[in-house]
Amino acid sequence: MIWNQFYRLRSYIRSSLWIVPFIAIPFALAATRLLVWLDPHLDWSFLGLSEAGARATLEAIISATLAFVVFTFGSLLVAIQVASSQLTARIIATTLLSDNVVRYTVGLFIFTFLFALSSLNKVSSPVNQLVVFVAASLGVVCFAAFFYLIDYASRLLRPISILARVGNAGLQVIEDVYPDHSLGPNVSESHRHALAVADHIILHKGTSGIVLAVNIQTLTNEAERLNGVIEFVPQVGDFVAVDEPLFNLYGCKSSIDDEILRATIAFGSERTMEQDPTFAFRIIIDIALKALSPAINDPTTAVLAIDQLHRMLRKVGNRNLRTDEILDKSRLLRVICRTPNWEDFVHLVFSEIRRCGSNNLQIVRRLRSMIENLIQTLPAYRHPVLQLELSLLNREISHHFTQPEEFMLTQVPDSQGLGGHSGKANR
Repeated sequence: MIWNQFYRLRSYIRSSLWIVPFIAIPFALAATRLLVWLDPHLDWSFLGLSEAGARATLEAIISATLAFVVFTFGSLLVAIQVASSQLTARIIATTLLSDNVVRYTVGLFIFTFLFALSSLNKVSSPVNQLVVFVAASLGVVCFAAFFYLIDYASRLLRPISILARVGNAGLQVIEDVYPDHSLGPNVSESHRHALAVADHIILHKGTSGIVLAVNIQTLTNEAERLNGVIEFVPQVGDFVAVDEPLFNLYGCKSSIDDEILRATIAFGSERTMEQDPTFAFRIIIDIALKALSPAINDPTTAVLAIDQLHRMLRKVGNRNLRTDEILDKSRLLRVICRTPNWEDFVHLVFSEIRRCGSNNLQIVRRLRSMIENLIQTLPAYRHPVLQLELSLLNREISHHFTQPEEFMLTQVPDSQGLGGHSGKANR
């Protein structure tokens, strides 16, 4: 299996709800056979159930677990619809379907259901007391797991839980894509090697899609073998149509099979966060914009989203973003794989939220607090674009807030949006 196929398979397994319950089926059938074989050897008589009592117990467990499965999937479908409409559809694959608590709880229900069903078919006289005892124990565990799942799902679908989860995932991908800390003040991150016209251009073949991930190590190895430079034209997260440029090759001395390089790129229909540092920002920004829409009008949720954007942007500002150029062990340029720079992140975070929320007192105060805090805590060479965003915010505020008293309030940074320190001394 080539790398991009393995990547797609792994991503599908991670984001699929049905895999764990399906795996539970053969385990349940095997466990029933094992315990039926083991029961006579142990001479277990803890429950002392008759054949009728064993059948009644197993039938009750079967009915309960089947009800749990139906209710869980019914509730999950409703939760997906509500979360998509109130927050954003992009959280479905990243949170709900890939959540291990949901997957393994459903897997427990399926395991118990099939275990009890298989055990019911094997009930005879004398009764296999160990089998019935294990089934009853699993039934009790299923009741506890079901109650826990209801509580867990209700907490999971709160905006703050979704935002915090996406924010944590965003911090992790930022560290993965930008592993080194900031280079320090007055160090440029915009340097690029001057390259001539490409010797060979490799076009995308197959099916149009979004770039999900790139196998940098294989590209580097191929560039070393060719003694040249391989440029990956799009960015991770870009949509690439058929016959669009995928790679530019420079100075390559040997021939290469185009399919080897094409196999280093994983395509899909929807962006993922694994190698896409801006996608976590995009999800949170979409939630903020939905909250600021007139149909929902929930600026407090937008402030919660800005909280997560704030900590993610600070993380970006403290990393070395110059990862476009991949060098080999001899410090020779081998691969060019472009990633977003500091200005890209800042414009992404502020532009849309500022435009949609600049008429809301809560939002402008929170944005001001965010910008001023980043200016205070990040290196000086990060400040110019932040100063520009502060200037744009002030211009938007002057357009929307014409009353002097309200205008003065907008000049006060507030990490709560509205409700924190007003900037006035107590009397």
